[in-house]
Amino acid sequence: MIRKRALVLALILAALAGGLPSAAGQSMTMKKIIRVEAGEIQENVMTLGGHIVIEGTVKSSVIAVGGTIEVAGEVGEAVVGIGSAVTLRPTAVIKGDVVSIGGKLVKEAGSAVEGDTVDFDFGEVGARLFKGGFAEGVFSISLIPLLLVFKLIAVFVWFLLAFFTAALFPRQIISASHEIRARFWPVFWTGLLSIIVFSALVLLAALLSLALIGIPILFALFVAGVIIKVFGRVVLFYLIGESLLGALRTKKASVLGAASVGLVAVSLAGFIPVLGFLFTFVLNIIGWGVVLRTKFGQMDGWFHHRNHPKAQTPAP
Repeated sequence: MIRKRALVLALILAALAGGLPSAAGQSMTMKKIIRVEAGEIQENVMTLGGHIVIEGTVKSSVIAVGGTIEVAGEVGEAVVGIGSAVTLRPTAVIKGDVVSIGGKLVKEAGSAVEGDTVDFDFGEVGARLFKGGFAEGVFSISLIPLLLVFKLIAVFVWFLLAFFTAALFPRQIISASHEIRARFWPVFWTGLLSIIVFSALVLLAALLSLALIGIPILFALFVAGVIIKVFGRVVLFYLIGESLLGALRTKKASVLGAASVGLVAVSLAGFIPVLGFLFTFVLNIIGWGVVLRTKFGQMDGWFHHRNHPKAQTPAP
């Protein structure tokens, strides 16, 4: 299962990088128009700057960066538009989530979305920021709004990372969140110790870089650090979001839905001076700890075997 999801992520990255020859049941291209006719079945449909029209069935996901997505048929999982115009016709049936980031989402009457709907439109922010041209728009605003824009960009990037992580590894995220609930302090101390050791290794690699031998080590440490931080942070997004939704007595949310709520909560907390920084630092410690103790949410830890209840992916 993990290999399959990793393959899906690799296909997405390859599509964004320039497209791949279509495999059986796949449509990943930069063609101007990708059309799935009525009665036709595809596994995934992905494009960069193209136009997607779905009248038939897509078993998995429809993803577009730029361009447009028009769905009049059925999509088994997610519809994702990044800087795209997404239109759901009255006959559209989406069994997963619909995500529109930096574009326009239109849901016509009769369209059905069984999962979560996430719509982030940064058009108004961009219009105000660049009103009257780049120089006049950027340099006429105060420092605080500019910092707010940077914060929004950071939230946007984290949402993308959270989306792909939650979509590919939902069971691992749920399993890791169980570890935090069950063994908070061991997770915390593991994370603190690992950050100290990691910082020492980075310092050593930086010193070795003076002799060139440390450059590949430093790069490897950087990549490992980013991967650990992203996975650990998404686990915390999910844990916080699930806790908030549970406190509000809402219906059981999907992993992506809970992670999105947690992302908003963490982002708002990050605006608080001093306390926001300390809160983020503690999250980093817990994230590192849970990743290392659970081997990225696997059922068996590094040092002992655990018998967690089997993680169930919430229904959309």
